This record gives sequence, C-alpha cells and structure tokens, in this order.
Amino acid sequence: MASRPAAHRIRLAVDIGGTFTDLVLATASGTLSSKVLTTAAAPHEGVLAGTSAILYEAGIAPGEVDLVIHGTTLATNALIERKGAKTALLATQGFRDAIEMAYEHRFEQYDLYMERPQPLVPRHLRIGIEERMSAAGDVLLPLNEAAVAAAAARCAQEDIEAIAVGFLHSYVNRTHEQRAGELLATLLPGIPITLSCDVCPEIREYERLSTACANAYVQPMMGHYLQALADGLTAQGLHCPLLLMMSSGGVTTVDTAIRQPIRLIESGPAGGVILAQHVAADAGAAAALSFDMGGTTAKLTFIDELQPQHSRTFEIARQYRFLKGSGLPVRIPVIDMVEIGAGGGSIARVDELRRISVGPDSAGAAPGPACYGNGGTAPTVTDADLVLGRIDAHRFADGRITLTANAAQAAIAADIATHLALDPETAAAGIAEIVDETMASAARVHAVENGKDTAGRQLIATGGAAPLHAARLAQKLNIQTIIVPVDASVGSAHGFLSAPIAYEVVRTRFTRLATLQAAAIDALFEEMRAEALTVVRLGAPDAALIERREAFMRYRGQGHEINVPLDNEPLDNEPLDNEPLNSEQLNNEQLMKSARRGSAAERLQARFEARYQTVFGRIIPALEAEIVTWTLTLSTAHELPPRGALPAPAPTPSPSGERTVFDPARGETVTARVFERAALSPGVRLSGPALIVEAQTTTVVPDDFEAAVSGPGHLVITRPVNRQGDA
Repeated sequence: MASRPAAHRIRLAVDIGGTFTDLVLATASGTLSSKVLTTAAAPHEGVLAGTSAILYEAGIAPGEVDLVIHGTTLATNALIERKGAKTALLATQGFRDAIEMAYEHRFEQYDLYMERPQPLVPRHLRIGIEERMSAAGDVLLPLNEAAVAAAAARCAQEDIEAIAVGFLHSYVNRTHEQRAGELLATLLPGIPITLSCDVCPEIREYERLSTACANAYVQPMMGHYLQALADGLTAQGLHCPLLLMMSSGGVTTVDTAIRQPIRLIESGPAGGVILAQHVAADAGAAAALSFDMGGTTAKLTFIDELQPQHSRTFEIARQYRFLKGSGLPVRIPVIDMVEIGAGGGSIARVDELRRISVGPDSAGAAPGPACYGNGGTAPTVTDADLVLGRIDAHRFADGRITLTANAAQAAIAADIATHLALDPETAAAGIAEIVDETMASAARVHAVENGKDTAGRQLIATGGAAPLHAARLAQKLNIQTIIVPVDASVGSAHGFLSAPIAYEVVRTRFTRLATLQAAAIDALFEEMRAEALTVVRLGAPDAALIERREAFMRYRGQGHEINVPLDNEPLDNEPLDNEPLNSEQLNNEQLMKSARRGSAAERLQARFEARYQTVFGRIIPALEAEIVTWTLTLSTAHELPPRGALPAPAPTPSPSGERTVFDPARGETVTARVFERAALSPGVRLSGPALIVEAQTTTVVPDDFEAAVSGPGHLVITRPVNRQGDA
C-alpha cells in the first residue's frame, strides 16, 4: 500500500454526528458516500457497520484501504449533556474554587435569574495540594508529596474515573504538575490523568483549569471509543493508519487524540468548513458564510479571502445561546464558529408564553423524529419539513429510512397545532420559520461580535438539512448567492479528505520588548518545533511541512492580546539590508519603520503596530509592547483549487414530477417542479419554485431564485438583486 501513487490511494472518511454517521470512500475513479444512523450506545459499531457496507458496495477489500480519517462530535455531546467521567481536580491549596469563581462577573447583568454553567468537577472532588510557584517559575513552596498520596487515596474511595491537575503558574514551571502526575500514575494505575501544563500551557488560570477539567472529563469515554474503533477496523482487515480530525482544521494521530481529546471538540464541523473553503476557492468567493446543518446542530463560520476565522478559545454548552461568557471556556486551536441546537432532529414545543420554540434538545438517532417510526413522538424540524412537502418520504437517507408523513402530522398536531388552534401545515411552517430565524439570529450576532456583515457573502450549505433551509436563511440574511456542493449532505466527511496533517504548540513566556532575549525565544521555538514535529511525522513521515509562528502581543497595561504573524527565521538574526520600504505593503512608512529592519525588539514592535493598526485603526504612540504567548504550527500543504471556469450553457432536462410545497416567504402553498440532481449537467439553468433531489438531501429553490450547475457540479442558486431584502 505504501508504494501506491497518491492519486490512486483509497481513503475512507467517517463523520459521527448526533443523528447520522456519514461515510465517504475516495478512490481513483471517484467517491462513494453513505449515511447510517449513529449507534449512540456504542458509536464505533455504527462506524464499523457503515464501513463494511460501503466497502462491499464499492467492491473494495478492507486491506486495500490506505487511510481512514475520522471526525466526531462525541466529546462535544458528552460535555453538553454532562455524560462524561467522574472527575477530580487537584489544584494549588486555596485555589480549588477558581473554576467556579470563573471571571467574577455577570455575563447577563440585568437577568435576576441568570444561571452560570456548573463546573464539571463538583466542589467535594476538588482537592487542594500544598505547593506554590511564582509567576517567574520559582519554587515558593515545595510540592507536598504526602498530600498528593492522600488525594490519590481519596480519589480511590470516591471511584474517580479521571483526574485533572492544575497548579498555579505551571505554564512557566511544570515540575510540580509533572511530579504529581507521576505519583498519581503510580498510585492509581489505569486512571487517565490530565496535566494542565500539557493541554493548555498558557497564562490565565480559569481557562487553563477549565480546559484541563474538560479534557479529563471526556478522556475515558473518548479513549475507550477510539481504541474500540481502532481495534474494530483492524479486526475487519483495515490495517492502514487511522487519523483524527481536530477542531483547528488539521489532522492528528490516534495516540495524540487519546491524550488530548479536547482538541476534537469541533472536529466534525471543522470538516464542513474545509469543504466550504475549497468550494469558495472554486467559486472565487472572497467573502463566504459556511452553513452546516445536520441532524442535531447547525454551525456557521465566516470565510474571508479563502481563510476561515480561527480562534484560540471556545465556549462549550452556553447557558444563553449566543452570549459570550455563559459557557465553559476551553483554550484550544479551533476554527471560530457559532454552533446552535438547530438540526433536523431538534424538538419543537409550545412554551409557557404560547410561542413555538425549537431545540436545543434533539431526538437524535434513537428514537429520532416522529416520522422515523422508531418510537419518537415529539415533533421535530424533519417532521415539519416532511409535512411542508420538502422531503420525499421514500427517498430519505438514500431510501434507507422510509418516513411516515401521518406520524409527523400527528406529532405536530398534538404538540403544536392543537395548543395554538392551527392546522398542522401552518404549525409546521411555524416550526421551520422559528428554526430559520434562530440560525439567522446566531449569524447576525456572530457577525457583530467579529466586526463583519452577512450581506454580500456567498452561503455555502453542507449537511443533510442545510439545502432544505439555505434559501430561507439567505432571504433573512440578505444573501444573494447560495452554493450547495456536490454530495453536500456528507460535506464534513468530504472535508476530512482535504484536511492537512497539522499540530499546534503553544507556550506562555511573558516577554517585555525592552528586555527581550532573542536567543532564548529562538531556543523556545526550537523546542516547540520538535514537539510538533514528533506528532506530525507520525501521520506524514515524508511530506514537506509548512511552519507558522505567531506572537500574542499587547501594549503594557492592556488585558487582552492580538495575534501577530512572525517569520520563521530566528529572532537573533542580524538586521536585514537597507532595501527601500514597500509603501504599498506597509501603508504608513513613518509609522512602520520596517518589520524587517533593526533589532529583534524593533522588528516585533513594528509587526505589532502594523497588526494593531489593522485591527483597531490606530496605534498608541510611545507605548511599549509585550508578548504573552508564542505559538508554532507545523502542517502539510493545504492546496486550494483555482477558480473554476464557467461551463457552457446546457439544456435543462424535463422535471421528474411536481410536488406541492409550502413557501414561508409567500405564506402560501406553491407547485414546485422536481428535478433529479444526477440529471443536471454543468451549464444547466432552471428557475424556482423547484426541488432538486439527490440521494441524501433535497435543495429547495424558491420562486424568487434561479439555480445553475457549475463546472464541478455544485448548485449555484442566486436571487436577483431587486428581489433581496424580503425576509
């Protein structure tokens, strides 16, 4: 297998969601995709069954597969649903309540009934240990090893399943945490131990402890799952490498994922963003909005200049859907997205104010929506879409699930229509409108928080439910163009196949520019590069690697930093020659001096001011900058396709039939032509109202939109400018 040319390698991508498990098999002749219901009690069983089925369908022996790439939301769901391990926290004595004190502010100051997220570790399982480091890394109080041994005995009595260790300032000096970890491993063999200096070696105690606790909380479950999956694939005859998608958009090894499962928190949705990035490149979309709607959640991500937004912080399980500070923070590299409980399985109900509300809870795969006929009785978004005529009951999930329209209608009537004196179709329209407006509101808030706008972007829709709702979402966000990629319903799995193998290492090393020791920072970067290289080479032993370095900097006295890209050259290098400044690049010659001249401190100051000017529109003259954190990322190449050429016009085939569909924008039922997507060749154009049907989803084209097929086969749905703004 190792000698097989890259173009002929056989790769399998698997994405586990809350409702469906998606599989995509890529061979030299193309791709084959499949959807199976997620087996919630034992998720690896669904993956193994789906793998066996798709290989059989393709006529490929398990031993012929060269690579398996996997992403999952299992860790996210365990944190949201609080179904992780019984976890203990060892903290510096006197600081065990830091994870409950949080930021010591009210994220919703006018809500008298505001609820904070409960810590993952209850207070009686948070144990103080005598030890103390200074902010400079000096030992102020030696580690009390007897206290660690007593804590281990107490953990054994409490039947603890995982332990997190987080001592003060361990990001500077990790010796106490490492020694505590060694003692615990000896005294409690088999119990997973998470050290905060390993998963989050950064300043800011609350976020570091929260990240360590979250990693420990999901580590037993994810470790058992990943090991069972790896063993199951081997038993089936797949002896190829298994790689895991990370939240950052890179791919890593199973061993790394087992040690740090927190990095997999948004691994599934990250694949959808990567596919959207490639589609945006093909379409020449300078500004795009990735929209991924599956069975349980919806995810939205901004993509500018073909690059998705990235962040080093993420909040899980927000108590208030769109409000920062209301969730559990984790500090990991992540594609910055907003995720809400709005999917096909999201449950609809009438609240105490007689309003329709949808989600965030989901019917999942079992029992599933009422129309599945699997014991579910609560009405869901999928039930509403079926009643509204958007879904063919006999072709759902490629015909693997036959939907029962009467059951969907009965559930909506019992739980929604009867309480509001509505007919079932109007109630179904209300469910669809509420979930669409919820997603639109999330997109608007996310845009405001990031200084962006949704108008003028191209909406790239992936996931099984997204093509059903994309047009209505576009109407609400004043978006003119929607792109539904080929095989959109399994978009995340397709994205996995394009993801680079990558790993990021971060270190907090507080540095004032006035006292910068360039040689020491260069040595730090070499240490970080060696750590990243060890991980990346496990998945890419011979590939060329791309290195990216950043410094997180601020003016002295500020409380937050901005990321400043750095060269990969040593800081201790001699100043470069006196080339003339490029005023087009630097914009303000007097301001910039040059990011390539002078001492290391002067070059860093110039880079910081250039970045600060970009972010805030000004700098603060004569104020010194300082660096808080340094990051280094190693990855294989991630090549985007060139912009595709427009295909020649092609004749529009005859529709395969007609279907009555409710149009929420018009508030009435319309007759839509039904087209088979497989029959639409590049260059075909058609007008709405129409339904474009494929194996695993349906694209809704309202009457004020037109659809065309691009060269690669993507659906490009546009709305004339004079029809915009009518939400």
